[in-house]
Amino acid sequence: MLIAAAVCPCPPLLVPEVAAGAAGELDELRAACLDAVGVLAAARPERLIVVGPAERDGRGPHPQGTPGSFRGFGVDLDVRLGGWGEAVASERTLPPSLAVAAWLLERARWQAAPVEGLGVGEPLASERCREVGRELAAQAERVALLVMGDGSACRSLKAPGYLDERAAGFDADVARALGAADVGALAALDEELAAELKAAGRAPLQVLAGAGEGAAPKGELRYEGAPYGVGYFVAMWS
Repeated sequence: MLIAAAVCPCPPLLVPEVAAGAAGELDELRAACLDAVGVLAAARPERLIVVGPAERDGRGPHPQGTPGSFRGFGVDLDVRLGGWGEAVASERTLPPSLAVAAWLLERARWQAAPVEGLGVGEPLASERCREVGRELAAQAERVALLVMGDGSACRSLKAPGYLDERAAGFDADVARALGAADVGALAALDEELAAELKAAGRAPLQVLAGAGEGAAPKGELRYEGAPYGVGYFVAMWS
């Protein structure tokens, strides 16, 4: 059963070494993410599952100890999912979203529960996302989710997807749903519109919607903004 969840964005710029001179611009967002991880630890889960968007080679399960790296972003920085216990021998590495999550967990000194990761493909259909969420929530009596995912990437002229007037409304709907822990509203997010707005968090958010069915969580939105033309949210459900 889902007992707690946190939603955080997953730009590699969240990692100060990647952001370099611009690291200070995301201090507030970074702090909110670490607070959210702290709420997950306080919930005393039996298992933490990290869910994030992934390209084809990063999809599927990633056990605790799976390595990740930010070398592709020009930084000599490696991470391991969970950050403690034995490293696993794996030919696979974490997709960027889960590498950011691994960095957050290491920064928060996570030791509250075993960790596993799940990379989810952006095209995954809404109903299948919710099915996956239900399956994750059923894995133990006390399951926590750390959901990594961004909103639209079309909030400004300099955004990765350029300016789209629909983006602000889409992100506002996501923010409301997260703040109210409204699983129905997350489940109803428009897949086609999300794809057009390059909202990489749509599928992980709908996994959360499935996991939260029947749990009646309380929600709190800790951060909402679009500092680089991309919608970022930090929320906690407990």
